Amino acid sequence: MDTSRFLAELRTTLGPTGLLTAAADLAPALTDQLQAYTGAAVALARPASVAEVQATVRACAAHAVAIIPQGGNTSYCGGATPPTDRPALVLSLARLNQIRAVDPSGYTLTLDAGVTLARARAAAHAVQRLLPLSLGSEGTCQIGGNLSTNAGGTAVLRYGMMRELVLGLEVVLPDGRLLHQLSGLRKNNTGYDVKQWFLGAEGTLGIITGACLKLFPQPPTQVTALVGVDGLAAAVQLLGEVRSAFGDAVTAFEYLPDMALQLLLKHLPAARTPLEAMHPGQVLLELDAPGAEGALEARLAHWLLAQPLVREATLAQNDTQRAALWFLRENVPAGQRLEGASLKHDVSLPIASLAQFHSETAAYLNQHYPDLRLVAYGHVGDGNLHFNLSPAADDRDGATRLQAVKDPIRRYVHDVVAQYGGSFSAEHGIGQAKVGELERYADPVALGLMRQLKTMLDPQGLMNPGKVLR
Repeated sequence: MDTSRFLAELRTTLGPTGLLTAAADLAPALTDQLQAYTGAAVALARPASVAEVQATVRACAAHAVAIIPQGGNTSYCGGATPPTDRPALVLSLARLNQIRAVDPSGYTLTLDAGVTLARARAAAHAVQRLLPLSLGSEGTCQIGGNLSTNAGGTAVLRYGMMRELVLGLEVVLPDGRLLHQLSGLRKNNTGYDVKQWFLGAEGTLGIITGACLKLFPQPPTQVTALVGVDGLAAAVQLLGEVRSAFGDAVTAFEYLPDMALQLLLKHLPAARTPLEAMHPGQVLLELDAPGAEGALEARLAHWLLAQPLVREATLAQNDTQRAALWFLRENVPAGQRLEGASLKHDVSLPIASLAQFHSETAAYLNQHYPDLRLVAYGHVGDGNLHFNLSPAADDRDGATRLQAVKDPIRRYVHDVVAQYGGSFSAEHGIGQAKVGELERYADPVALGLMRQLKTMLDPQGLMNPGKVLR
């Protein structure tokens, strides 16, 4: 590869601010969010238009340079980190950051891939509409990354994953062609749904540059409660009861075990629990629905008082209190990180199997690894547990010991998940961290079709190599 010639071509296309080569400029783009992977790149491209993305992709194809699309670089699986074994270009979507159109009547939002999730939600809110995807990283993560990883978040119970919020996509293909399917149509039966190929593909089939997303009515009434329960089994029972009583008004059902709450209270001064006692489990419950202000709150309060599964409950009385409750849920990862090393699993199971899975695995881990603490929290409403382990609080060598046993523990946990018909990757994607897991657990026919599609669209293997497939 003639690096000088390649960079000269890109500099002509992108201009002086569109191509960065200095080590200090490259450094933030070369390491992943969890600092588990570090790669190398000849440059960081920052195209400011779809046409510039196309020209950049064509140049990479001509010079056989790998392309690493990068949004907010918040992947937990090293999905946006360049390789070290081949020439690579990191392509940032940050300058493709325009809200193209908001249609309140059609309930659609059309925007560039580089728009942050927070800005997208604000654009919807400005016209009294709701973009329901909500993540702890929404101030940093970008829509293109959310689409490429099929992001989940806290509202999947009611609104589904990112895939279910997409009406249309715009994608630059590996040869530089543009797939333009940004229609906001709700009905469009015209053959294969090609846009689905790129949702969850993590940039391995093309670069998403734009999207048309579904919006929803902004809920006029929203009620948030923190509920103490006897553990995960009681939480799952409560989920069934609250959905029977309130139907689709239930938008979030998040679970925090006592260990997660203890770490929050220990490490984050802003963390406060309004509950009078520490319970084996806490449920963060949120409902929204049309109706008179206060009616839903009164109904939920009455229902919680009558629930034998509820040990204690408190309802947020204003936006400040609601934010304080969500602070607890959203900062569980920070609490565990400040405690020290941890081993993370992002798994999903049939909701009916969650408690049994938890009980079985907790017993096994306690028997074979008694010095580790289990912190299993997350989106119980949609069957997703962040099944994490931390060393004992007084173990100064805990990080080293955890590193030594991480592989057998991960194999055990993922094997049990598979036995229950679950998934080893609920919402964080595959990236480079879980390529081997996909090969082990995926349906062989499905995996074969994925490889065929990859070969067809990206015969040179230049699009985000080493991610998802190898």
